[in-house]
Amino acid sequence: MRTFFKFLNTYRLAAGTAICFMLVELLAELMQPYFISKIIDQGIAKHDMSVVLMWGGILTFGALAAFAAGITSSFVAGHASQSLGYDIREALYAKVQGMAYKAFNRFPTSSLITRLTNDANQLQDVVFMGLRFFLRMPLLVVGSMIMALVVHAQLGFLLAVTVPILVGFVMYVMKKASVLFRKVQTRLDTLNGVMQENFTGMRLIRIFVRRDVEGERFAKQGSELMRSSVSAMTLTEFTQPFIVFLMNAGIIAVLWFGHKEIQVGTATLGEVVAIVNYSLRTTIAMSMLGSIVSTVSRARASAQRVEEVLTTAEHEEIAEAGGVKSAEMERPLEGGLSFEDVTFRYPQTEAPSLENVSFRVAPGQTVAIMGATGSGKSTLMQLIVRFYEPDSGIIRIGGEVAGNVSLDRLRGSIGYVPQESLLFTGSIRDNIGWGKDGATEEEIVAAAKLAQIHETVAQFPDGYNTQLGQRGVNLSGGQKQRLSIARALVRRPSFLLFDDSMSAVDTRTEAALLQALGGLSGTTKLIITQKISTAAAADLILLMDEGRLLAQGSHEQLLASDRLYRRIYESQSGEEVAAHASDVH
Repeated sequence: MRTFFKFLNTYRLAAGTAICFMLVELLAELMQPYFISKIIDQGIAKHDMSVVLMWGGILTFGALAAFAAGITSSFVAGHASQSLGYDIREALYAKVQGMAYKAFNRFPTSSLITRLTNDANQLQDVVFMGLRFFLRMPLLVVGSMIMALVVHAQLGFLLAVTVPILVGFVMYVMKKASVLFRKVQTRLDTLNGVMQENFTGMRLIRIFVRRDVEGERFAKQGSELMRSSVSAMTLTEFTQPFIVFLMNAGIIAVLWFGHKEIQVGTATLGEVVAIVNYSLRTTIAMSMLGSIVSTVSRARASAQRVEEVLTTAEHEEIAEAGGVKSAEMERPLEGGLSFEDVTFRYPQTEAPSLENVSFRVAPGQTVAIMGATGSGKSTLMQLIVRFYEPDSGIIRIGGEVAGNVSLDRLRGSIGYVPQESLLFTGSIRDNIGWGKDGATEEEIVAAAKLAQIHETVAQFPDGYNTQLGQRGVNLSGGQKQRLSIARALVRRPSFLLFDDSMSAVDTRTEAALLQALGGLSGTTKLIITQKISTAAAADLILLMDEGRLLAQGSHEQLLASDRLYRRIYESQSGEEVAAHASDVH
């Protein structure tokens, strides 16, 4: 909750203003039963119309003042709550964007989405209700008790005895409900995760005829969310009937004893009406505590979840070591790449994903990285872009130790093509130009030509203005991969990283693409591949196995010296011959 109050502190002026107007509204409301008692006892009972008009005028003025103050308070409270919700969402988004990769992986994507939306909304709502009702309701209850005692001490005492019992009960319910609502939010995270997986894998689900299975999984998670929600809501909603029952019993007692007091002359009709009026206002205020308990309990759970993200210690260090950035620091990295005895383990794992890996890449060289699944190929890429830091050893990029280079400068020098092509909503031009701020039309077209996608785009009716469906659904796998490659190429980076990102590109197109990339003499290229044809065109081949570098060298060198590489070559060569024969027949 400490982090939440830091956000709220920004709007202390608006909060104070809303509270001040709320107090004016409250004061006018508390005085109304007192004015009514005066009208009854001094005006109506004595048939004095002047007194009725005087107190009636005061009552009307108070009602208008309460209305104006209430409207103003609501407006200011709404502004403060909406602004706070905006700030929390912005802070969460910025925190997630700057979070270290190992910390980011601790939070499921569905959970982060829930925290940025549902949890932020809960905190936003609790601020509005807090400024309008949370303080107003207790003050209304306390004020009503005080005014009831002022009007008639004996009858007011009945109200004063009932309220503390109810307050104790509400505090108990609030504590229990907070735990239940945190469980509800966790269940909501899980349900959102199932929905995200289903919507993302819709094609696969239909192809494998798993709609019923996934429907049952969704129903199961939905049922668990429903049960948790019912448990929480049952507890909080029970408070309102209990409060109304107890307060109605108090009102009946006031009417009973009030009748006795009127008979013996120790109370007037106006005083009894005023006490009943204060009791009714207290009943309304106390009955609202049920919804207040529910809102506060949800907000406490949401505040803890938001704070969990915002207080995550691991974050990416963007600034240069030493402080101020100079023009030299902003200059893109150029040159080669080297790993010097690098070892790395993923968090919460014992076996190293890379172990004592060493190699050197000369500027402008093309490197093919081969190996079975789990051999450490993608891990090697993630260390280059500094999603993670090595446990030991040194990585040098452009002649500089990677850990001493700012992330902005490092990543600004790299063009990265991920294993899974990710395209954004917008046109083909937008998606290619996304790789470089202010990319010109000529740069976009040049990158598309290098990526062997220009001719395909030119055949579309709208060309580069063609709008892409969700995640590029209206493109083939090879087309999406080539657009991702064009997005990386438009940056004209010093280093190009291909994380097994040509798997859907046909052999002919891949050969043309590799030939085009070979013309980028100033760019160092690292390509994760399973294809011998791709590796054969590289200047250097790294053969990985279970996190270790088994062998390195050119295609000819590895054919002559490494048995594993030779087996891979012979296997793929046989497949190519068989495929060719099949095409002939």
